Amino acid sequence: MADTELTTLLGALNSKRKHVLGILEGLDEEALRRPVLPSGWTCLGLVNHLALDDEKFWFRAVAAGERTAIEEILGAGEDAWKPAPELTAEEIFARYRKEAELADAFLADADLDVAPAWWPDFFGDWRCDNLREVILHVITETATHAGHLDAVRELIDGKQRLVVD
Repeated sequence: MADTELTTLLGALNSKRKHVLGILEGLDEEALRRPVLPSGWTCLGLVNHLALDDEKFWFRAVAAGERTAIEEILGAGEDAWKPAPELTAEEIFARYRKEAELADAFLADADLDVAPAWWPDFFGDWRCDNLREVILHVITETATHAGHLDAVRELIDGKQRLVVD
């Protein structure tokens, strides 16, 4: 990976991915499945959303145009925010790590100026024009959700990721 810009973007993305997993370390299944905010989402639901709606959707389906990923996304009746109760926390974390690995494999030698291979009709007029914009979108999504997890973790047990005195 000789492209400095791509290396920088992936470094930022991987930092946010680690943040997501790191802030949840030490929480048990009950805490990970408990809704804390009035909207009702759970920590596991958010990680599952990042795996399916961000990593898989944006990189495998949109950017790479991977037919299997597109078919799974279009045919999925599941709500990523509400993972199946039979999935364990570790299975959901493993899903997130696996989708990130698959995304990284695709991105390793990717051209940032290439347009997405597939663009869903449901976005209307909005679109990312190139891979660079897709990566920036996923960085923003992941960082935003990492912040959500910081706040929820503090509400669950008082743990703070970054304490400024």
